[in-house]
Amino acid sequence: MKKILAPLALALLTSVSSSFAADCANPVTTITPGKLTVAAYDYPPFTAVSSDGKISGIDPSIVEKTAKENCLEIVALVMEPAATIQAVIAGKADVAIGSWNRTEKRSQVLGISAPTYLDPMGMFSKDGVDTVEALIGKNVGTVQGYLWVPELQTLLGDKLKLYPNAVALAQDLEAGRIDIGVDAYNYGVYVQESSGGYKGITIKLAQSDERVQASVSPPQAGILYTKGNESLGTALDGSITKNHADIVADLVKAGFDARVGEVGEPRLTK
Repeated sequence: MKKILAPLALALLTSVSSSFAADCANPVTTITPGKLTVAAYDYPPFTAVSSDGKISGIDPSIVEKTAKENCLEIVALVMEPAATIQAVIAGKADVAIGSWNRTEKRSQVLGISAPTYLDPMGMFSKDGVDTVEALIGKNVGTVQGYLWVPELQTLLGDKLKLYPNAVALAQDLEAGRIDIGVDAYNYGVYVQESSGGYKGITIKLAQSDERVQASVSPPQAGILYTKGNESLGTALDGSITKNHADIVADLVKAGFDARVGEVGEPRLTK
């Protein structure tokens, strides 16, 4: 019996090995051959870091698929947010993950993958409003630094109150000191889903309105990688495009509107 099975087992092994080699016929250049070094920080659900340093979430799933398709082993480096970008620039990591937006400034020093999902503007209210028009005449709050702030200031004037952070905005919104909050949709949904924040508040994606361009063309997220590493960029882009339905499924599973995955054509935010 062993004499019959041995040739069959050898044939199967040869077949699998040949297939594996064919899949990786175009090797991806990485800092350590055969490994994909990933700089990550704790920012669930996009990247979650466990107590033993393992990473999981939407972004790790994206790079894990790329690694598997290119016969690479993931090596995670967990660090502070800003340090992840510097790790790639300094050549200590191949990629940085954690819902990084695709911006013109970053593209000057980093490679940026095909868009993975959006980082859209959200409407936070007790009435469930989702239009820019609904803001007119209301007491509205938003957080300093977002792309939509200048246009909302022009549109709303002294009816717009600026906050230093999302926590301060949420406190005034829940207390009724403002009628509507405009903040990052992804952040709000995660806080509401994971820790019960924004009690009594409905969070909606802002409908497109030309008066506020951030509602028309929200920033796109992507995977940051070593600038000039064309083989890695091609591998990331191909995997993201091929597996984009899986990314959308992960977003929905995390509680996001599926439209967060409707990235459109690649673009860079100024």
